[in-house]
Amino acid sequence: MVDLSVSLNRLTLRNPILVASGTFGYAREMEAYVDLARLGGVIPKTVTPLPRIGNPPPRTVETASGMLNSIGLDNDGLETFLEKHLPYLLGLDTAVIVNIAGRSVDDFSNMAAQVGRHAGVAALELNISCPNVSGGVDFGTNPDLARDVVQAVRSACDLPVIAKLTPNVTSIIPVAAAAAEGGADAVSLVNTFQGMAIDWRRRRPILGNVLGGLSGPAIKPLALRCVFQVARNVDIPIIGIGGIQSLDDVMEFLVAGASAVQIGTANFYNPGISGRLVDELEQVLVTEGLTGVHEIIGSLQTP
Repeated sequence: MVDLSVSLNRLTLRNPILVASGTFGYAREMEAYVDLARLGGVIPKTVTPLPRIGNPPPRTVETASGMLNSIGLDNDGLETFLEKHLPYLLGLDTAVIVNIAGRSVDDFSNMAAQVGRHAGVAALELNISCPNVSGGVDFGTNPDLARDVVQAVRSACDLPVIAKLTPNVTSIIPVAAAAAEGGADAVSLVNTFQGMAIDWRRRRPILGNVLGGLSGPAIKPLALRCVFQVARNVDIPIIGIGGIQSLDDVMEFLVAGASAVQIGTANFYNPGISGRLVDELEQVLVTEGLTGVHEIIGSLQTP
C-alpha cells in the first residue's frame, strides 16, 4: 500500500490529482467518463458575483501543441451556483474547491463569506489571474493587491484559501510571497499565458476578444519553471498546472516542488485522463519502491 494523500496546510487531499477550473464544467458533465470519487478533488468553473455572458465568439482556437481560449468567465453568478450546482457537487465523494473571481477586494470577501456558510466545501481557489476579462489579472500582478485579497478572504471565512496566480508577470516569486504573507494555504501555478491567433488572409484576429489565454502542452516548460522558482523561494505548498497530459508530466511537477497538480486542457480531448492518472501514479510509486507521494515532492536535484 502506498499513501497518495497530500497536505496543503489546512487542506488535505486523498491524492494529488485535481481537475482545473474551466475545463471540467460543474463535474456533472464528466461523470460518464471519470470515477469522480477517485480524484483528489474537483474545481468547477469560475463563479463571479453576478452572471456573465462572457466574451464574443469565437472563444477558442487550437494552436501548435496548445489551445487559446477567451471564454471571459461565462457563468450564471454566485446565487445560481449556490442553489443549482453546489448541492450536486457536495454530493460527490471527493473534495470540492470552489473557484471565485471578483472585481474588488470586497467582491472576493463577500463571495467567500457566502460560500463559507455551506458545510462540505473543502477550500476556495481565488482566480486573481484570468487574462480574458477586464481587470482579471490586476490582483495577480500586484503583490500588494494579492496580499490584500487573500487577507480579506481569510477574514471572511474559515475555508482553506488557494491563490491562483498568473504567469504574465516579470517574476512570479514576489506575488507568491505576498499571497503567502496574506495567509494563503497554497498557490496554484499557473493560469494561462496571454497570446493571440491571426487569420492573415482576412487580416483579422481569430478570437472575438482578440487576445486569449494559452494552455496545453506548449506551456508546460514555462509552468514547470514557475513551480521550480516558487518552491525554492517561498515557503508555501504549490499546485502545479500547465500542459499535463501524462504521468511523466505529473511526476515532473511533483519533483519540481508541487504538492498536487491540476489537469486542464487534456480534459477536452481525453476526458477520462484524470482518473487514469490516479491509477498510474499509484503504480509508479510501487514500482519506484516509495511509500507515498510525499517522498517525491520537491526531490529535484540541481547542480
